[in-house]
Parts: sequence; C-alpha cells; structure tokens
Amino acid sequence: MTETTLNYSGFYTEGPRKGILGWLLTTDHKRIGILYLGCIVVMFLIAMVLGLAIRLELIAPGKTIMGPQAYNATFTVHGIIMIFLFIIPSIVAAFGNFLLPIHIGARDVSFPKLNLLSWYCYVAGGLLAIASIFTGGGAPDTGWTFYVPFSTQTTTNVNLAVLGAFILGFSSILTGINFVTTIHRLRAKGMTWGRLPMFVWTLYATAWIQILATPMLGITLVLVFLERIFGAGLFDAARGGDPILYQHLFWIYSHPAVYIMILPGMGVVSEIIPTFARKPLFGYWAMAISSLAIAFAGSLVWAHHMYASGMSDLAVLVFSFLTFIVAIPSAIKVFNWISTLYKGSIELAPPMLFALAFIFQFAIGGLGGLALGAAASDVHLHDTSFVVGHFHYTMFGGAGFAFFAALHFWLPKFTGRMYRHKPAVIAWGLMFVGFNVLYMSMQAVGIQGMPRRYYDYLPEFQALNLVATVGSWILAAGILLMFYNLWQGIRRGRPVGNNPWGGATLEWQIPSPPPLENFGAEDPVVTKGPYDYKGVVADEY
Repeated sequence: MTETTLNYSGFYTEGPRKGILGWLLTTDHKRIGILYLGCIVVMFLIAMVLGLAIRLELIAPGKTIMGPQAYNATFTVHGIIMIFLFIIPSIVAAFGNFLLPIHIGARDVSFPKLNLLSWYCYVAGGLLAIASIFTGGGAPDTGWTFYVPFSTQTTTNVNLAVLGAFILGFSSILTGINFVTTIHRLRAKGMTWGRLPMFVWTLYATAWIQILATPMLGITLVLVFLERIFGAGLFDAARGGDPILYQHLFWIYSHPAVYIMILPGMGVVSEIIPTFARKPLFGYWAMAISSLAIAFAGSLVWAHHMYASGMSDLAVLVFSFLTFIVAIPSAIKVFNWISTLYKGSIELAPPMLFALAFIFQFAIGGLGGLALGAAASDVHLHDTSFVVGHFHYTMFGGAGFAFFAALHFWLPKFTGRMYRHKPAVIAWGLMFVGFNVLYMSMQAVGIQGMPRRYYDYLPEFQALNLVATVGSWILAAGILLMFYNLWQGIRRGRPVGNNPWGGATLEWQIPSPPPLENFGAEDPVVTKGPYDYKGVVADEY
C-alpha cells in the first residue's frame, strides 16, 4: 500500500503522483468526492450572488439595478447553476463518493476510472454553462426549464447552455451506474441489505433514478438543439409540432430529478438524527422501503406541473391522485425521524440543528406541494411566486440544508479537524431565520397573486417583496459565516479522533481522515446493524 500523509488542511495525499496531478488523475473515491465538493461549493456561491441580485432588483417596483433582459438572464443562469451544478450533484457526488464505499466496507467504487470521468463531465458541463453567459448572443434568458417555443426562438446563447446540461447528464448517469454496481457487488462480509446505513439506501434509490430518468433529459435537450439549429419543427405548432410535448418530455425527467435532489438529503438526516439522539433509527425497513417508494412513485407524477396546459379532466384527476400518493412515503420518513427523537438523549450539535431545520422546512414545502397537487388550488397558484417559495422550501430548505448538515457532520471525518461550534450555531440561526423570512414572504405574495419571473410588479406587492429581500440578506450573512467557519476549521481546527460524534456506522471506526484504501489490508466483517449504539462513546477532541 502506498504511504499516506497529511498536509496542512488535514486532507491526505497519496502516491505515486504528488501535487496537482495527484488530484487531477486520481481514482481514489475520497479524492474525487473532495474534488466534487470544492466545485459544488464554488458553483453554489456564484449562484447565490445571482440570487441576491434578483432579490435586490425586486426590492421595489420598477428598475433597481438591472433591466428586463438582464433580469431574465440572471434568474435563468441562477436556476441552471443551482439545479444542475449544485442541488442534483451536491450530496450524491460529493458525500456519496467519499462515504459510500466506507459505509459498505469496500475499498473503492466498482469503476474508479469511470468515477473520475464523471467528475470531468461535471466540470466540462459547468464550464460550458458559465461560458454561455459571456459568448454568443449573451446569457440564456429562458428560465432553467428551457421551455419552448421561447427557447427555440430566442437569439441568446441557449445552444451552449443546453450542451452544458447535456454533458452534465452523463456525469449523473455514470455516477448512478457506479453506485448501483458498488452496492450490489462490493458490500463487505456480513453487510446484508438489512444492515445498510440509511444513507446508502437513499443513494441506491437515487442512483436508479439517475440511470433511468436522466437519458430522457438528454433526448429532450438534443431535440431542442435540433430545433434551434436545423428547424426540425418538433415543438413548433406552425410546422405541425407540439410545444406541450416538450413539457411532457422535460418533466418526465425533471420531476424524478426532484427526488435525486431530496432523497440523499433524507439519507443524511437519517444518519444524523440517530447519532445525536443516541438511539437506533425508528422503523428501519419502513424507512428503507419508503426511499424506494418515493423514487418509484415520484416518476409517475410529472404532469402535475401541467394542470394549466389544457390536458383532460381525467388526466388531471389521475396525476393529482398520484401526487397525493407520493406524500405517504415522505410522511413516513418525517414520522420516523420524530419517533427516533422521542425519549432520546438529544445533543443539539450543529449537524443536528441543520437536520431539524430540514425536517421543519421540508414539512412546510411538502404541505405547499399538496396545495399545488390539488388541481383546484393549483389553478390559482400556478406560475405565481408561491410556486417559487414552495420549490425553495423543498429544494433549498430541504436538500440545501441537508447538504449543510452533511458538511458539519462529516467534514471532521474528511479532514481530521473540527470547526468552532459557536459560530456554526450563530450561522445556523441566521440561515434559519433568513430562509423563512425570504421564502415565506414569497409564498404569501404568491397567494396574493404576484406572478413569478416578472421583472416588475404592482405596488400592492411591494411590502412583502421588501421583507423577502431583507430575508435574503440575513440568509446570505449566515451562509458566508458558515463557510468561513468551516474553512477556518479545515485550516486551523482542533484535531479529532476517529469518532468525534459517537456514531455507530463504519466510517467512524477508521482514522480521520480515512487512509488510502479505507480499511487497510483486511476487509471488515460486519456483525451488527448500522445503528447499534451499545458501547459507542464519542472521542474527546
């Protein structure tokens, strides 16, 4: 085995290649996870700045800092980066790559070189998406959904953005193939399906969505490309095409993609809550099966985005019914998390605070989703700011806060160093307050009737838009404090032992940071479940 050493940040270095080539040509799953993590954080910060610009423009009616065209381009690029470059790959690619093999007792993923290729696809797709802002006819202005006919007729640089999203799809598919194969083929001796950590179960369900649904996005984006370059007429009604066909094709992928975003976050919360409640996870098999049920049922409800498109009453009834069915396995998870907390010895450490915020905000987002799933209320709420608020409650308040929870939970394992807890708690408080002020105001003004994506609005909507913009400043302050504190922890934090939180899963049984092949020369033998806390004691640090 190659010698493993530590550098100033706590991250390990491995031979035979040193320096930058050691990272760019690595096939170690942990290094690839860290590469993903660094890129994802950078993309998030870029998109956050764009989001702040959107809110600043909406602080008052009329022009504030940009014109209508710049506004359309800003929210389009914000959405593309947040969806395709942050939320979808965040937990899966960064934490999944680093932790999945360790969780199941393996030395690496099944296809290490394919794993590295997936990261290069992510980087290439991200660079093309960002390049679309500065080249061609200017930044795309279609919204992240690329809806036709506008996306086929606008003169902005939609082609490059579509190509970037297409390449990002390959990154997602390759990761899904790797994870499914790894979970099936590389589990350690004794690591039965009933002993898999819940994070692994959610990665498994997510991987199947990545494999089966993402090709539909690729096909759809290719058709948009053909329409723009060759005038194929697939979506142009004047040539016999159907623009509603695009919506079906897009949402057949994009609604399952919602669960690519949220399921791994549910897995993170399912690891954090038992650890800080000092109790086994309540209802193990119900939680595992509900992950698969969410992935399956979530693939059947795409047309609830299209109630206002003119489809038949029967189709509306069927898709509304299926939408309410999806809520059942999600409710099972919330019930089981709360049951795990019941009579637990709860420690409100920073990861636990973010996990609790996830449950609160995801529940609000889920209830808002039921209002949108019912056709009668959706007719009023469709294409209003309520939809934007609901989406952010589930995606950012859910998946985003789960990503932040994972950072605070596992970064000491990644680096061997601990961040300061008091600034982490202050950052959490600012983020929790700012988030709810921002997006609850957007839901409220949406109920009043304010359309989404509008550059300007009526004076009666100003008060809530002002409150929402102030909330965005509070949220941004908390995010910046959080990242600064984590960075200082990586550089100067106190060294930690193997198990600073007293966790019971396999990653807490090996050194921090983990060695090159995780478990050394001998593979582990698993003899107990993942949430057996008998005799587990947190290390002093």
